[in-house]
Amino acid sequence: MATISKNYIWKKKLLGIVIIVFLILAAVIHFSNKDYYYRTLWYNLPGIFDEPIFYSRTVQKSDHALPWPEASAYNSIELSKQVLDSLSKYETVSVLFIQHDSVLVEKYWLGATDTTRSNSFSVAKSFVGALIGRAIQLGYIKSIDQPVGYFLKDFSEGEKRNITIRHLLTMSSGLDWNEAYSSLWSQTTEAYYGTEIEKQMLALSSKQKPGEYFEYQSCDTELLALILVKATGMPLATFFEKELWQPLGAVTSASWSLDHEEGMEKAYCCLYSNPKDFARLASLYLHNGNWNGKQLIDSTFVLQSVTPSKLMDIRTKEITDLYGFQWWLIPDYKGISVFYMRGILGQYIIAIPSLDMIVVRLGHKRGVKINNHYSETYTLIEEAIRLSKK
Repeated sequence: MATISKNYIWKKKLLGIVIIVFLILAAVIHFSNKDYYYRTLWYNLPGIFDEPIFYSRTVQKSDHALPWPEASAYNSIELSKQVLDSLSKYETVSVLFIQHDSVLVEKYWLGATDTTRSNSFSVAKSFVGALIGRAIQLGYIKSIDQPVGYFLKDFSEGEKRNITIRHLLTMSSGLDWNEAYSSLWSQTTEAYYGTEIEKQMLALSSKQKPGEYFEYQSCDTELLALILVKATGMPLATFFEKELWQPLGAVTSASWSLDHEEGMEKAYCCLYSNPKDFARLASLYLHNGNWNGKQLIDSTFVLQSVTPSKLMDIRTKEITDLYGFQWWLIPDYKGISVFYMRGILGQYIIAIPSLDMIVVRLGHKRGVKINNHYSETYTLIEEAIRLSKK
């Protein structure tokens, strides 16, 4: 009985210690204004179906929807074992090959369909970059060399006054940012689960001179979105709907997650749509910004967007050719050039100009990095080359 009594008392003490630690942690979180920790702990790492967790703003489907036509060989060509193994390994939900503006192959897994909405993650960055091009075309923004401080007064003093839109587009702002989704304490985690993203962005400080180094940072894209809101006088999703989603003939409505109800779009990520509608921006860029005879984005801006910035990579201290204006680039893979959008869980919208082909892959996981690009990216490009020869 004495042993049972001691064990009982010890368990009660242990429970008391756990409660005290929890209360202390809760107090620290509360008084540090870091309430987003609760959401981070509850929901854990970001996922592709996080849409119900957050408030969002709807992007209405086009009034003049343009479904992709099917190629004459539609779904008649079997995918290779290599690509099927890769798709299975990384828990793919959809893959799409579009050539000459027609769907050649489309496949869905794990309960997904052609209208299933999933998180774009950083694929959204390319859409924001395109919206800058559209805003310039419409005269809302004069040029990519305008200072950020012209639109955001918090960037009109100190080193931050030297940051331009070009620096944000090329990820060379020099701002102090920690790009880490997996850390509870990172700024990226706060941007994802927090409720004051504009305040967070405006409070950023500089750590180095802008324009010197390429450093991939989600804050640069979010600042581009804040500029668009100030320049156009519209919420980002509303401008996007009016100037790109509708004109591009989107068949389904999309949504863009917000930091709080009626708040700011999490523009660096969190645009929810499906593979066929995601592919429309790649098609617009393959057509040099022209869509069915209408120049939505100036062709010069499109060309700049998919041309290497040739900045020095802050990690390797070598000149990089892997990034343009919010687009990832592979300038030479077996004699072909590629530009593409990329999300953290293996979201890829790949454009291959010489093949006139778009490849979309959406899923839950991604592979290992090889020469700054993930292994499955090369597998998908190889499959595109193979399919183009059929």
